[in-house]
Amino acid sequence: MVARSVPYSVQWLGTTYRISLTAEQTQTRVGIFESLDQPGYGPPRHIHNREDETFHVQSGEVEFWMNGQRRLEGPGSIVFVPRGTEHTFRVVGDLPARMLTIMTPGGFEGFFAEMAEHNCRIPEDMDQVAAIGARFGLTFTGPPLGAA
Repeated sequence: MVARSVPYSVQWLGTTYRISLTAEQTQTRVGIFESLDQPGYGPPRHIHNREDETFHVQSGEVEFWMNGQRRLEGPGSIVFVPRGTEHTFRVVGDLPARMLTIMTPGGFEGFFAEMAEHNCRIPEDMDQVAAIGARFGLTFTGPPLGAA
């Protein structure tokens, strides 16, 4: 992967990720990125094995699913997902959602750049996505919300 100055932006699957703070800058303590997710977007269910993940919904409405429980969150909401917890989310409504995400420790923010570099698609390239994800401590456990 190419070294980048921070902040930098990455486009992947219709989402813009603005990487604001990297593990390299914080001696692996934290990674921070902002995402602009399109209506209907949401990743497959997954678990971060190494990081706690904190979402701050800045705009839009987002349905979060964590350990079988669903909740709808809007601007100003903060959702904390402890490492090892199965979760996902989906943007609901007609407007994009902007979220600030804080990962502790840092390092996972590099996942998005690698996905974009390889032009990985979901679900078509799920084997490759899962293999790269595994290097970042990510385990996929099921489909996105709303998938059959």
